[in-house]
Amino acid sequence: MADSVVDLERDGDVFVLRMDSGENRFVPPLIEGWNRALDEVENTAGPKALVTIGTGKFYSNGLDLDFMMSSGDPPGYIGSVLGIMKRVLVFPAYTVAAINGHAFGAGAQVALAHDARVMRTERGYFCMPEIDMKAFLHPGMTAIIQARLPHQSAHELIVTGKRYGAQDALARRIVDDTATEAMVRTRATEMAAEWAPKADPTMSRLKADMYPRVIEALETVQPIEG
Repeated sequence: MADSVVDLERDGDVFVLRMDSGENRFVPPLIEGWNRALDEVENTAGPKALVTIGTGKFYSNGLDLDFMMSSGDPPGYIGSVLGIMKRVLVFPAYTVAAINGHAFGAGAQVALAHDARVMRTERGYFCMPEIDMKAFLHPGMTAIIQARLPHQSAHELIVTGKRYGAQDALARRIVDDTATEAMVRTRATEMAAEWAPKADPTMSRLKADMYPRVIEALETVQPIEG
């Protein structure tokens, strides 16, 4: 499947979803591309796994605030991004985020929804910048960070707005591995392929049963303030 901003290709049992839209901020075309790609993978029978990656120096810089302001914070926009987080969190196949560059805000949260993460070593930061923006987080965003990270790492990430390079992110258990730019996709694909035979609708139910509070929070209808 090819899309103007999202491309999906298959490497053995591993599907690779690649975002290619500059900073890969979540605007409607990118959101639609994600959902089409997730539908295709989910509807494919047999062993499968999913890797997601960006292009250049960006994995994803999260929400598009300019779009929100110019569109009057369109109804359903935040919910559609939270919906991607939920789909990834309970996806019926193993998922790995290949963090090829900057992962900020909602981009970082989508990465956290994956089963595992591998981060590029030479360039890029993982960051929740809301404290510096004087902005609040949606309850679902806070919940997914708390659920997927050690408590002190989640606290530091949210409260300080620290920018983590690959080695710091690995030390704080934000990511599971690191790799060079040339190898980040390869390493993520290796990690995903190991568990491709486990893909099954049962996996989705098992994941959902692990994170009922996160799912409830992600489904909460509440605008982001700040």
